[in-house]
Formats: sequence, structure tokens, C-alpha cells
Amino acid sequence: MPIIVIGGHSRSVGKTSVVSGLIAALRDFDWTAIKITQYGHGVCSMSGAACDCACPDGSWVISEDHDRSGQSDTSRFLVAGATRSLWVRTQQGKLADAMPALRRQIDGQRSVIIESNSVMQYLQPDLYLTVLDPAIADFKKSAREFLSRADAAILHSPMRTRWHDISIPEKSDCPIFQITPPSYVTKEIAEFVHSSLK
Repeated sequence: MPIIVIGGHSRSVGKTSVVSGLIAALRDFDWTAIKITQYGHGVCSMSGAACDCACPDGSWVISEDHDRSGQSDTSRFLVAGATRSLWVRTQQGKLADAMPALRRQIDGQRSVIIESNSVMQYLQPDLYLTVLDPAIADFKKSAREFLSRADAAILHSPMRTRWHDISIPEKSDCPIFQITPPSYVTKEIAEFVHSSLK
């Protein structure tokens, strides 16, 4: 069972669009798609605004989406062609508590694609791609922590970097794919993922 993790250095860099684009481009993989959201103190950890991310009971919850309206990120995964779409919500720092249940959910699935940086603490995926937009200054701690483990970087262009202490991965075996939205998954990216998982 191949597992791909799609991370990114901040919100609104296109992680969901990359996941959806890969699902659509590589439908023969029969994807189970997963979005992981961590929240804190009753507000969304991504925007600071009140939201419905918080779990009603306990520190985590895993729900399966069946809606194909495209109105939520997990619904977009289904519209793109995912077989299953799961939303994992945890309190900040509590992802470890949800991992045994998440492992049971993905056990036996044909292919898994996960939108998250933090899951890299608990999984060794077959492929980890990071989405980077140099025009956005914010750089999450989890993205910094795992940047050196990226198998490829998907880089928004043109490059107008606002980072002062961050270097794009420079491993010799880490390709950098430039994108210009609204296209988030190029033919080259899809071919790279396909050949890496064969």
C-alpha cells in the first residue's frame, strides 16, 4: 500500500489542490484521501477564527465524508476521484492519540494520500511532497521540521521569497517542480509520483 504525504509551509499554499490534482491525475491508484486538522482553544488553528473543527468529546475524531458537492476539502477529494475521504481532527499536540485509529482506517486500503505535515512524526510514507509559496512569509514549525525529508518540492512561481532563514531542499535527489496556479499538478509532477510509487 503506497502512502503519500502532502505538506506545506503555511495555510493557503495549495495543499488541498495538490492532493485533489494527484487524485484526478492518478485515478488508477484507488485513493483513500485524508485531511488532518489540528485545532486549539476552541478556534481554528489555521485562521484564528471560530470554526467547527473542535471535537465535541475527547481530543480527536475521525469522520468519513460522503458529500460530493466540493464545498469542503474532503469533499473535493471525492469529486477528484478518491474512493474514500476522511477528516482527522485533533487538539494541538494530540495527533499521537488518533494514530492507532487512523492506522486501522487505512489498513488494507489500496493507496493513501494524506494532507498534513505533522503526520510525518508517526508515519514513514513512500513519498513526501512539500508545497512552498515564497510569497507567504509564515513557515509552520512542522514544515520546518520535515523540510529536509521532502522527496520533492512543489514551488509557486515567480520566486519572490519572504523567508529569511529557510532554504528550499537542496538534496541532489529532491526535484523542485515549479507551478503557476490555478494549475497545481503538472504532467511532470504526476509522472514523478507515478514512477516513484511503481
